[in-house]
Amino acid sequence: MRTYVALLYSIGLGEGRRLVMSDLKAMAENLGLTNVRTLVATGNLVFECEKVSIAALERRLERAFEKTFGRHVDILVRSAADWRKLAGQNPFPAESTQAGDQVAVRVMREPVAEDALSTLQARAAADERVLLVGGDIWLVFSRERPSSRLLAAANHKRLGIGTSRNWNTVRRLAEMVAIGSRQ
Repeated sequence: MRTYVALLYSIGLGEGRRLVMSDLKAMAENLGLTNVRTLVATGNLVFECEKVSIAALERRLERAFEKTFGRHVDILVRSAADWRKLAGQNPFPAESTQAGDQVAVRVMREPVAEDALSTLQARAAADERVLLVGGDIWLVFSRERPSSRLLAAANHKRLGIGTSRNWNTVRRLAEMVAIGSRQ
């Protein structure tokens, strides 16, 4: 058995409907996944299953989600070891300590090309930062502006399938997979 982290891109189901984490957990358990846990109500799953390719696991979860909830949602999966590596490569440790909700990583299905970084950096305000680490995009958002141009620039259309999580969530998921996890 291996431990995995799954991130849902968007958990909005449409007007007047919301995704309840107990329903998401039940969906995963119905797939035969074990030791299924969720983290807050933001579409994060930690679970165990037999070793399988990440792509096959993503497809399996996406099909089950669509069948269960009537809507396609992109789901990104990382092994426990890869998630711990991602968290360990945080290029903004000082900023994360000061304001974990202002530091985020856009976890990508396919690694982002180096040339995309310059487009993102051009959109960053003076007090914002962007770095590419292992194909994922790390961002420090401004505390001064309620909306950042970086969010609009780091979207599916421009960069491919991915989803963002703030440092607080990344850290808590890393803690969840560190305890008794299997590679």
